Amino acid sequence: MSRPDRFSAPGASLLDDNTPEPERHLPFLTRYPIIAGAVFGVLLRLMFSGQHQFEAMAAGFIYFAPVAVGAVTVYLAERIKRRSWLYYLGAPFLATSLFVAGTLLIMIEGIICAIVIVPMFAVMGAIGGLVMGIVCRVTDWPKPAVYCLSVIPLVLGLVGDLIPTPDDRGTVERTLHIAAPPEAIWKHLNAATDIRADEVGDAWAFRIGAPMPLSGLTRETPQGHVRSTTWGRKVHFDEVVATGDWEPGRRIRWTYRFAPDSFPPGSLDDHVMIGGRYFDLLDTTYTLTPQGNGTLLHYRVSYRISTQFNPYADWVARTLLGDFGDVMLKFYKSRSEVPSKAA
Repeated sequence: MSRPDRFSAPGASLLDDNTPEPERHLPFLTRYPIIAGAVFGVLLRLMFSGQHQFEAMAAGFIYFAPVAVGAVTVYLAERIKRRSWLYYLGAPFLATSLFVAGTLLIMIEGIICAIVIVPMFAVMGAIGGLVMGIVCRVTDWPKPAVYCLSVIPLVLGLVGDLIPTPDDRGTVERTLHIAAPPEAIWKHLNAATDIRADEVGDAWAFRIGAPMPLSGLTRETPQGHVRSTTWGRKVHFDEVVATGDWEPGRRIRWTYRFAPDSFPPGSLDDHVMIGGRYFDLLDTTYTLTPQGNGTLLHYRVSYRISTQFNPYADWVARTLLGDFGDVMLKFYKSRSEVPSKAA
């Protein structure tokens, strides 16, 4: 049996000199990279609180702020210890989610915008985290890489006016069979009163914070038919029906007319304001076609989006407007079929 080294500390004779000491990490180090990434994201959002190229809807911010958050999160985590590939994807998701939550807490972002942007931020954040993870594993320059990824949003902000903001238009259509005659459905299309939350509240647009419709009443004016609509939070606007778009019992189409006070402050997030810079509803059409013992009600809505990230904005618009159409068709179905069910 070998003798312990005479310079060893008491008890050290039981361990080989080459035995590595167990890793010790302070508990907060597990969460530190994620929190730091989120804070970095909030700071970026504050920088993009200006106008024109340094606004929150700028492509440089929307696309690359979450990438930078993901990269910073993974870089700081890798400085503590080697992380897994799953961490490169999951930690940035948490960091970007906390980042968005932070903008809500300090009241620089609205709830609708926050919920709508989280899916895209999660994907872009994961991409940034994965890229940073690869850099840390296969190169010797993770620090320059994280610096570069961190400043991309600001660099693009400087040239943001050079990035085009196209006006794209889209259409969403839905159809539902209603066991009621066209006359009954027509009546409710033009006199929808006392709309309750349990009738339309399932629409995702309302679940995430948009005010719900309360009534829609069509009246005849010297200029033609006008459907006056009221929503919650004192939102109100007119839906103007042109002469050729008024076919009783068959078809109605209206365009939208907004007044300066149609959307009171706080009723909708600025970035999703209807008739605003980034989004607008162009027209809505309902077509009634007799079919069997009922009526086929067809809904069609056209919209405009004007952002530097139209592919994602278009997906959001189609998803929410399509879901809204499904809910409204069910609303008219429920109200129109009541007499026949009572009979």
